[in-house]
Amino acid sequence: MIDAHTRLCAVIGNPVGHSLSPAIHNAAFQALGLNYVYVAFSVTDVAGCLAGMRAMSGFRGMSVTIPHKRAVMEHLDRISPMAVRVGAVNTIVNDDGRLAGDTTDGPGTLRAFAEAGVALVGKRILFLGAGGAVRSVAFAMAEGARAARITILGRTASRVKELADDLRAKTPAAIETGDLVGDLADAIADHEIIVQGTPIGMYPDSMDDSPVPHECLRPDLVVFDMVYRPLKTRLIREAEIAGCKTILGVEMLLHQAALQFELWTGAPAPLPVMRRVLLDNLAS
Repeated sequence: MIDAHTRLCAVIGNPVGHSLSPAIHNAAFQALGLNYVYVAFSVTDVAGCLAGMRAMSGFRGMSVTIPHKRAVMEHLDRISPMAVRVGAVNTIVNDDGRLAGDTTDGPGTLRAFAEAGVALVGKRILFLGAGGAVRSVAFAMAEGARAARITILGRTASRVKELADDLRAKTPAAIETGDLVGDLADAIADHEIIVQGTPIGMYPDSMDDSPVPHECLRPDLVVFDMVYRPLKTRLIREAEIAGCKTILGVEMLLHQAALQFELWTGAPAPLPVMRRVLLDNLAS
């Protein structure tokens, strides 16, 4: 029942028609009997959008996606230390007209690893790619996981260097870099966890591709692929055949959404409900 007391949450981006967030969050609100509703808005005027949010007391929460994760920051009253270091906000909470920004991508990924029973303390972690999603997760792992070493491999040397320099300046982690093609095989041999953050393997353009040659995979590796369409990428399928421990990209999507839900409502997220809706939508 939507009434005068309903709290509004939304995702903003451009485009947002593909977003699974409305299905996930509305199912979670309904499961707990919360008087909330979640919708998607295609937004180009970020300043106007956040001014409207600030003016409406019932507009409780916002998810922020591409291309607005940086642009929203100048319009917020408070930003979490993690989001400041990452340089991006994907979650906004409206507290009586004061807007607080946070990032849940990295912390959500840490939750996914913890739920899978994978410890990160003292591990050597290899990141493939240096884009925005990798940035969020790398900062979370560098700060909260106490990894022994983090290595960033990418195709664009300037982007790799920028991320590595930021991590060295803002976290205590030991950071190394390299080329995604030339240094890949040696790097995999010297690491225990692979975090795949490139678009390789994504539906519909590169589903038959994997950034990792199957012969580089070994049973003691943990392989996490951020791509969640398809549910199991070629990398994940080949990692399973090789005996690796695998974590699907959908788990990152689920847990970052669960953290958003908890920030907005103050209630524990109903993970089984959210996971079921997410998987059902990906299968359709």
